[in-house]
Amino acid sequence: MEEVSILKLVLLVAVGIFSGFINVLAGGGSFLTLPALMFLGLPATVANGTNRIGILMQNIAAIRTFRRAGHFPLRLSLLLSIPAVAGSLLGARWAVTIGDEAFQKALAVIMLVMTLLALWNPKAGPLPNAPPREESGLSGWQRAGLFPVFFIIGIYGGFVQAGIGFLIIASLVFVGLDLVRVSALKLIVIFILTLPACAIFVSAGKMVLWAGLVLGVGNVIGAQIASTRALRKGHDWIKKVVTAAVLMTALGLLLK
Repeated sequence: MEEVSILKLVLLVAVGIFSGFINVLAGGGSFLTLPALMFLGLPATVANGTNRIGILMQNIAAIRTFRRAGHFPLRLSLLLSIPAVAGSLLGARWAVTIGDEAFQKALAVIMLVMTLLALWNPKAGPLPNAPPREESGLSGWQRAGLFPVFFIIGIYGGFVQAGIGFLIIASLVFVGLDLVRVSALKLIVIFILTLPACAIFVSAGKMVLWAGLVLGVGNVIGAQIASTRALRKGHDWIKKVVTAAVLMTALGLLLK
């Protein structure tokens, strides 16, 4: 990797703050951090693994904030994490065996698909005044139907991570959960499925610790700001941030 300047490190932290903010509320922040890590000189597949460190750090920070506020659907999160982890192991195995050129081509296609998906404007119920119950009002059939969906989401998250928030939001809002509740559940599931993926990237030598930690510092700052704002502003405000994230992702594609 080429010599890293102070300016590049500052830019990496700044990108981390911005991506951590939109990751907590919507998703797609990795579409910013992956190019930033490659700009530092990391190969594409190594950037893909290194990016997971910041994801873990930001989710820990945001989960703590949501939990203190009473938005902590742990039971449903753990349930959906079972298929997600299984899928993540498969996706991560694929990611560490694919070549850098092939991964870059796959990432370009994924960015296009995720942008189209993110343009979908989900409708959800209003934010309740009291903290939601852990079961979130889902029927047994709804929870069972989410199992194969989250297995596929897990495969995707293990492979590339970028834009996984859009997939989780789409699936959970579709069954009637409000976006504040979805944001909390999304953080927990992504944190859990990222752990085994990180183990695979580390064992394959596809992770640079120092770069991930620098990025993670920014991610944590952005996550703290986002989670606090989400709890204060509620569902409608998150919808606006999701829309902004979509526009920024689309702009990034056009510039690319």
